[in-house]
Amino acid sequence: MTPPKFTTLGCRLNAYETEAMKALAEQAGVKDAVIVNTCAVTNEAVSKARKEIRRLRRENPNAKVIVTGCAAQIDPDSFAAMDEVDAVIGNTEKMAPETWSRLGPDFIGETESVMVNDIMSVTETAGHLIDGFGSRSRAYVQVQNGCDHRCTFCIIPYGRGNSRSVPAGVVVDQIKRLVQQGYNEVVLTGVDLTSWGADLPGTPRLGDLVMRILRLTDVPRLRISSIDSIEADENLMLAIATEPRLMPHLHLSLQHGDDLILKRMKRRHLRDDAIRFTEEARRLRPEITFGADIIAGFPTETDAHFENSLKLVTDCDLTWLHVFPYSARPGTPAAKIPSKVNGTVIKDRAARLRAAGEAQVARHLAAQAGTTHQILMEASDMGRTEQFAEVSFAKPQPVGEIVTATITGYSGTQLTAA
Repeated sequence: MTPPKFTTLGCRLNAYETEAMKALAEQAGVKDAVIVNTCAVTNEAVSKARKEIRRLRRENPNAKVIVTGCAAQIDPDSFAAMDEVDAVIGNTEKMAPETWSRLGPDFIGETESVMVNDIMSVTETAGHLIDGFGSRSRAYVQVQNGCDHRCTFCIIPYGRGNSRSVPAGVVVDQIKRLVQQGYNEVVLTGVDLTSWGADLPGTPRLGDLVMRILRLTDVPRLRISSIDSIEADENLMLAIATEPRLMPHLHLSLQHGDDLILKRMKRRHLRDDAIRFTEEARRLRPEITFGADIIAGFPTETDAHFENSLKLVTDCDLTWLHVFPYSARPGTPAAKIPSKVNGTVIKDRAARLRAAGEAQVARHLAAQAGTTHQILMEASDMGRTEQFAEVSFAKPQPVGEIVTATITGYSGTQLTAA
C-alpha cells in the first residue's frame, strides 16, 4: 500500500488546502489514493481537471481517485459520473478529519461516493492551520475564505461560499510560530482579503489585522496576496505609508479599465477609482509596484472598451499582469449576456494586454540597475526583491535568508546581482 498522491490545480489557497489535506489523510491512514484538488475559475480550468483525472487514473489503475476543490463543489454529480472517479468531496468536507477517516482503509466506495454539502451554509473558516506551508523562505497564512460579492463573470462564491474570517488572535499566534521556525516572510491569503473582519465582532478591517500582526510579531516581511483596491481601509493605507516590513507590492483585482464594462461585471469600482488608488499608494510609498488581474473579451466589449483596459496598464503603472481571456461559466449572469466577443478577437486582445505587461516589467527591471535591495532567497541562486521581482545571483546565497545586494542589470524577466 502506498501513501496518497495529491495534485493541485488553481490558486494559492488551493495549494494551502492541499497541505492541510495531506496531514489529514496521513492521520486517517489513507492509502493507495490519488486526490485531485480542482479549480473552477474558467471552463478551461474545469476541462483541465477532467483531463488530469483521466491521466491519473491511467497512471494509477489500482488507486482510489478522489476529487475535491471548487469544480467538485460546484458540480459534484458530473465528476461522480466519471468512470475514473471513486469519490467526490466538497470544499468544506475536505478540511474535516471525519471525511478522511471515512476514506481510510475501510473505504467502501459507491455508498459514500459523494460528500458535498451546501457551501452557503458554512459560517466559519475551516479549523486548519498549516505551520510552514511554502518554501523554506516564505510561508502562507489563510486569514479568510469565501466571497460575499457576486461579480457577473465569477463562479467562485458558489465553490467557496460566503466570506468567513479567521480571528486576528489566531492569525497572530500562527505567525509567531512561523517566525520561531525561521520563516522570514509571511503572505496573507484568502479569496477576498479586503472583506476580512466583516463577520467578526466589532467588524475590524484588513488594515487593522496588518497593523496588529506588525505590532505583535517580529515577522521580518509581511505580504498581502491580492486585494480589492476600492475596499482598502485607512489603516491599510497607513501601513503602506509607515511600515517598512509590509512589502511594497500589491496585486489588485481590477478586471477591466472601462466603466461600462465594470458596471456590467458588477464590480464596485470605476476606472478613476483604480487610478486614484495607485496614485495615492505610490505617493505614500514611492517604491511600490502593482500587479493586476484583467479580463479580455468580456461580453459587449468593443474596441474602445478594450483600449481603456490597455491604457489602464500605463495609467496605473501596473507591472505584473494576470491576463484572463474571458470564458463564460454556466451559472453566472455574464454567461447569459448577448453580444459575445469573437474568440479570435479575445485571443488577440489578451495577447496585446500581455505584451503591454511585458513592456511594463522590462521598464521596471531596467530602472533597478544600480539600486540596492533586501532580497529574500528562495533558492541558492534566486531570490525576490521587496517588490517581488526575481533576482538571479552569480554566487550561491543562503536559502531562506534576506541578503543585501546591488542590482547589476536584468536578463529576461529576472534582475541580476553579483
